[in-house]
Amino acid sequence: MNSRHSEPLTDTKNMQMVLPKRHLPGSPLQFTELSLGCAQLGNLYQAISDDQARATVDAAWSCGIRYFDTAPHYGLGLSERRLGAALAEYPRNEYVLSTKVGRILEPLHQPGDHDDGGFDVPATHRRVWDFSRDGILRSLEESLGRLNLDSVDIVYLHDPDEHWREVLDTAYPTLEELRSQGVISAIGAGMNQSEMLADLAHNTDMDLFMLAGRYTLLEQAALDDLLPVSLERGIGIVAAGVFNSGLLSRNVPSSDAKYNYGDAPAEIIERARRISDICERNGTTLPAVALAFPLAHPSVVSVCLGVRSPEQIERNVDLYRAGVPNAIWDELKESDLLRMDAPVPTTRT
Repeated sequence: MNSRHSEPLTDTKNMQMVLPKRHLPGSPLQFTELSLGCAQLGNLYQAISDDQARATVDAAWSCGIRYFDTAPHYGLGLSERRLGAALAEYPRNEYVLSTKVGRILEPLHQPGDHDDGGFDVPATHRRVWDFSRDGILRSLEESLGRLNLDSVDIVYLHDPDEHWREVLDTAYPTLEELRSQGVISAIGAGMNQSEMLADLAHNTDMDLFMLAGRYTLLEQAALDDLLPVSLERGIGIVAAGVFNSGLLSRNVPSSDAKYNYGDAPAEIIERARRISDICERNGTTLPAVALAFPLAHPSVVSVCLGVRSPEQIERNVDLYRAGVPNAIWDELKESDLLRMDAPVPTTRT
């Protein structure tokens, strides 16, 4: 069993079982093995109502999720406002919350009808890249205002791909200062690539990384760079995007499936369908296996899933609780559909 596991906990206030938790090395923080990614609360791709957003957070809590992730980028602050309003109903010391910095929201003098960042919200602000000390502090202060909280537990640098020098010179030292002052408990970075995160692991003292879409059933290149150094240095990994933009979210991938935020190439769809066939032969499903796989790595502290409804929350938790037959992992490796050196689950069946 992963040494970071702990037994399911009981929420004494509501007499509910909390999902199993994993510890972040060197930190008091504990993460439920499933967490809620809140981009959809910011109307990612399509709008949802305030009531649906609230019901989604409530469903996550009822199902035992106690780690929530958001960002100013998500709906120009809408995700943070909705999440903060929903979490106000729950004890602050019973959940972990992260947000991100790196994009300042500047009000527009002439607002537009529609945001151009992929979110179905009015264009009331524009996003401005800013990894300066003042930018980091301003971003965090504004996030706290939208969340209506005095503190968050974790702050990630958000998509710093083109800002390496600024990260080392100003952004990371600012986060380190906030951590040393006890303003936040942990610091990290969230990206869609593993290479730069591995470089950050070598050159900084960050606590954890959110790795989106790069450690999944379809991609395990992070085993060559980020995951070894994370394991060596005790850095936690939050695995996001484990369904690869939806390609792995259905039992049988459709021909128009998305992958890495775009249309999935035919060869990728074919590979996913081969995995799907093996899942079916072993009495399980593609999304269940996709969810279980990253949790087998000892550096992974949580799998972060983005959803937009209570039904999606309940479905994902059911997939998690169902487990996966152990035999499937050998067949995937023998079929050259999974790296031979990839850790796989052995205790939950």
